[in-house]
Amino acid sequence: MVDTDTNKSRGDASNGWVNGFIGVVIFSGSLPATRVAILDFDPLFLTVARATIAGLLALCMLHVFKEKRPTKAQLFPLTIVAIGVVLGFPLLSALALQYITSAHSIVFVGVLPLSTAVFGVLRGGERPQPAFWFFSVMGSLLVIGFAVVQDLSASPMGDILMLLAVILCGLGYAEGATLSKTLGGWQVISWALVLSLPFMLPLTFFLQPSSFVGISTDAWIGLTYVSLFSMLIGFVFWYRGLAQGGIAAVGQLQLLQPFFGLALAATLLHESVSIGMLGVTIGIIFCVAGSKKFAIKP
Repeated sequence: MVDTDTNKSRGDASNGWVNGFIGVVIFSGSLPATRVAILDFDPLFLTVARATIAGLLALCMLHVFKEKRPTKAQLFPLTIVAIGVVLGFPLLSALALQYITSAHSIVFVGVLPLSTAVFGVLRGGERPQPAFWFFSVMGSLLVIGFAVVQDLSASPMGDILMLLAVILCGLGYAEGATLSKTLGGWQVISWALVLSLPFMLPLTFFLQPSSFVGISTDAWIGLTYVSLFSMLIGFVFWYRGLAQGGIAAVGQLQLLQPFFGLALAATLLHESVSIGMLGVTIGIIFCVAGSKKFAIKP
């Protein structure tokens, strides 16, 4: 006799990894796009503008699909999501990229899965096996080690800003994933954006450049990408994946994000990709596979 509940659980977990992977691929372009955008846009304006554009689109989506409003109990978690991923990470990472290169930020993106897993335990109530933490830490160390050996220039201010960005992002990911189980994946980020809209919309007009003449096409493309893909579309897949496959488990897919980002840099910016990158990527895949196996206690 087939255990339908077990099969359904396995199916949800598999779908979670697929959706999470798509989300990671989309997010991989975020830092390079931000780096390009802040060459012509102020980081504060970029932060509020991307949230406003995504928020208006999210408002239209919620209206078209006639989604029910969040309950009072869901407003506080939505506020945490907004602070973490609508305001915190976009603003702090944009400010950090004024001091450090996008490549240097790989050091901190590599720690993001561990941050997400920790908040998944604290806020989501998940309890991974001890071996999970071994693979999670090893994966983070591989990413950090790879970045360090690249002889990247350091800036204390940039490092501090990126560290704070990663902490807030991990909190926003975990909180949003937990909320997705009752509110729905795309609904969570949409309501978080709408909740932020009364603040972001006026600030967009207040902080806008005195003139848009001279803004490069690349900067506009960067703003468009972080507004539509990084701020909204990526989260549709990401929160769904975290809710289906588990915050701690699927969150480890973020270990691959720096390498997708480097691949984009190599393709679009014609930067060289070393053999070391390939070797570390294989190691990261091994760690992701191990963390997936031990994500949930038996």
